[in-house]
Amino acid sequence: MATSRPAPLSTGTVNPWPCVRDGGPLACVLTVTVQPNARSTEATGLHEGALRIRLAAQPIEGQANEALVLWLARELGLAKRDVRLKRGAAARHKQVEIAAPLTAVQAWLQRTLGAPPAG
Repeated sequence: MATSRPAPLSTGTVNPWPCVRDGGPLACVLTVTVQPNARSTEATGLHEGALRIRLAAQPIEGQANEALVLWLARELGLAKRDVRLKRGAAARHKQVEIAAPLTAVQAWLQRTLGAPPAG
């Protein structure tokens, strides 16, 4: 299986987090893998290039998607309207569009997970 290299940023520096990419000057896209029905909601690490998130919500009638958006908004200090599910409404693998600079999301990942993965 081929390993992916970190994506270069528009500034010419390399993005050390494979789960997030630049989506424009004030936006980024976060790739997540969701595990619903967990005891608590938390980010637990990286899995196959995506941020693994355990959700304390059931995957019924969009409850897990709503919980994911609310949790990410709260964690990032954003309004709910600034976090939007882009792809994967009915799947475990999702893409979330975040109306925040890439550097802000990278800083949150650093605080939440520690050092970026060695690449």
